[in-house]
Amino acid sequence: METADLIVIGSGQGGIPLAVDFAKAGKRVVMFERDALGGSCVNYGCTPSKAFLAAAHAAGRARQAAKLGIHAHVQVDVAAVMERVRGIRDRFNQGVQRRLHGAGVRVICAEASFTGPGVVSGGGVTVQAPRIVISTGTSALIPPIPGLAGTPYWTNRTIFDLQTLPQRLLVLGAGYIGLELGQGLARLGSETHLIVRGDRVLAQEEPDVSATLAEALHQDGIRLHRQVTVEQVHHAEGQLILHLSNGQTLSGDALLVVIGRQPNTDALNLAAAGVELDPRGFVKINDQFQTTCAGIYAIGDVAGQPAFTHVAWEDYRRLTAILCGEPRSRSDRVLGYAIYTEPQVGRVGLTLAQAQKQGFNARAVTLPMAHIARGIEWGHDLGFYRMVIDQDTDRILGATLVGYEAAELVHVFLSLMEAGATWRLLEQSVHIHPTYGEALPSLARLLVEENRPLCPNLYPSL
Repeated sequence: METADLIVIGSGQGGIPLAVDFAKAGKRVVMFERDALGGSCVNYGCTPSKAFLAAAHAAGRARQAAKLGIHAHVQVDVAAVMERVRGIRDRFNQGVQRRLHGAGVRVICAEASFTGPGVVSGGGVTVQAPRIVISTGTSALIPPIPGLAGTPYWTNRTIFDLQTLPQRLLVLGAGYIGLELGQGLARLGSETHLIVRGDRVLAQEEPDVSATLAEALHQDGIRLHRQVTVEQVHHAEGQLILHLSNGQTLSGDALLVVIGRQPNTDALNLAAAGVELDPRGFVKINDQFQTTCAGIYAIGDVAGQPAFTHVAWEDYRRLTAILCGEPRSRSDRVLGYAIYTEPQVGRVGLTLAQAQKQGFNARAVTLPMAHIARGIEWGHDLGFYRMVIDQDTDRILGATLVGYEAAELVHVFLSLMEAGATWRLLEQSVHIHPTYGEALPSLARLLVEENRPLCPNLYPSL
């Protein structure tokens, strides 16, 4: 049996820097990875999907430029698009390998499982360490639909291996992955159908966010099939046929299944280490990322944290600080996220409904994109900006931005909230005209204009 100072299971964006930091500090670090180095972000998440969307949205913008008086014929070289996507993915993967090797991390390319509270085995190697960090992430949840198993359906893991564009694409799921990839393939030229279990897309967001994205998808020619489920799947002669709960059938050349995520915990044999799971199969942790077994920690989405790369990376920073004796916790940072459809969705903090449910004396102000000069001038007038504030303290509680490059703008709110600033600081800011960012102080000024008294010296008596 080998010994180490730290074992890291999983090479995602939380596990990699943790392993590298410990190794550079002179500690013996062993990392187990059953798949490609870099985790989901590098191999089948952020990196390939955003490289893919770069091409898709370029094609979509070119087609939609007709409203600006620009009429373009768009010809998509799908092979070249996907070659570029896979090339970027491979370069990032190789960079991870160099980083781990350069730091002196021993990487064992095998599936890991616990054989005791501080012992992990895999690939014929058994390692014991006083500290173990589980960072195995999640994978696509596959529903038990009759006939689905054995058909050549795609998930976010396999879609980036496509060689030719499907003429007709069926997407099962209407969350952020389904919308991003579904809209992307539609913009590259596929006839795209989204099967929506409920009555709206992005059901976890506010209703007007869903409505705005539904309109955007409609403009891209995407068909939404609402309030239906798939009862059976057939595959014959290159076609995937879905039998829907409303009695209809849909056929397509490809099926993308993106209904949710499930934790990668089945193979870890966590019971041998006394590590408990919650009812959904995620690793139970406390506010300091400690599992139910002393010395074993879990970070990222395998522990039920939000399934975003920046969350896993921030978990690594928090855990590192905790191990160094600092008073950190899993919830001591303001975290946001984005959805890379077009228009984008940028979110941070609480919605109005969430704030009121938590007992805040909250209110929201909303500014439509159609009222923003830059949006009108550039033809990006679909969407809105919204801010939620606490009326008792003037603090910003959250923001929802739906519009062009909203993922960039939402950082303004993220930083203000991290600093504990109030909406009045934003209202006093002078942003450049004409920009999308100019509308953020305008949003805050809606709070002033509603109740501002008229200055008695504004129009002095003659």
